[in-house]
Amino acid sequence: MELSSAFQVFPSDSERPGAYASFPYDRDLVRRFRETFPRARWRGAEERWFVPGTTAARRLQVWISQELETLDRYADAKGRDAFAFDPMASPYLTVADDLQVRTPYSRTIVDVMRAIPWAWWDSHNRIWRVPFRSYEELRRRWPEIEEAARRNEPEARRRRREEQAGHGSGKLERVQAERRRRRYPVPGDDLPPLDRPVTTFTWGVVVFEDIEAEPITDAAVREFYPHLPEDTGGYVWARWRLPWLQEVYRAKPAPEDEGGDLRPIRGWWPASRDELQDRARRLRQVERAQRTREQARKSPADA
Repeated sequence: MELSSAFQVFPSDSERPGAYASFPYDRDLVRRFRETFPRARWRGAEERWFVPGTTAARRLQVWISQELETLDRYADAKGRDAFAFDPMASPYLTVADDLQVRTPYSRTIVDVMRAIPWAWWDSHNRIWRVPFRSYEELRRRWPEIEEAARRNEPEARRRRREEQAGHGSGKLERVQAERRRRRYPVPGDDLPPLDRPVTTFTWGVVVFEDIEAEPITDAAVREFYPHLPEDTGGYVWARWRLPWLQEVYRAKPAPEDEGGDLRPIRGWWPASRDELQDRARRLRQVERAQRTREQARKSPADA
C-alpha cells in the first residue's frame, strides 16, 4: 500500500463546518499536525481527526501535500528489498501490504513501537502496523520486542505469578500503596475531562478532580503505569477518586473503540458502556458489603 493513499481528507458529515483527516500514526507527525491545527480534535468513533472551519479541507490538503513532499517516495520499495534480502521470521510478525506485529500486551513493546517511525496501532485488528520504510528500525529493535512478547505470554506470566507468590507480597503492597495516593499520570498536552467518569489502564473507571502543573520526574512509577514512557517530563499527575454510583448511571457511554489510537499514549479514554456497567456492579457490591457490616454491628445492641 502506497503511504500517500493512507493520507485522506473527508468532508464533515454534520452541520458544523469542517473536515476530517486520516493518516498513519507517527508521534512526530501528530505533533506537527497539532501545531498546524491547534483546534483539531480526535474523533475516536470515526478514528479520524476533525478540523473545524469552512476552509479546513483545503488547509488539510495543503498540509498533506507538504508532508508527502518530505517523504522519500522510494522508501517503502527500499524497505521491501531489505526485507527480501534479510527477512525476519517470527510468530509475532506477519508480512502483508505492510509489516504487522501482534504480541501479548507489554509496556515495553508499546514504548518500543511508539519509537519506530510511522508505526501505528490498528485498534480494529488489534495489531501494530509498520510500513516497509521502517523495516530497518523495526529489525534493529526486534530482539527487544520478541523478548518482551515471550515474557508476557500467558504461560510465562502464570509461572512468574507462582514464583512471586512464594516470595511474599512485596509487589502487591507497592501497588496498594500507590493506589492510596490517588494519582494518575496524564499527558500535559492531552488532559482528561474533570468531574466525569473516564477509564484508565491501572485503576479502571475513575473521576479526575484536579490536575497538577509540575511534570513527573520519578521514572520509578512506570512500574504501575504501562502507558508512561521513559521520558516522563511530558506527563503530569491527575488526582482521582472513585465515581459515585449515580455518576456512573448518568454518564453517557462512549463507543468501545473511541480514542483507540491514543490509548497507549495518554492512558485514559471515555468510558464505554461495558466499562461503566462493570464499575457500577463493583460499586453496588461495595454498598451491599457496607450495609451488611452495619447490620452486623447493630445486631448485638438490638438483641
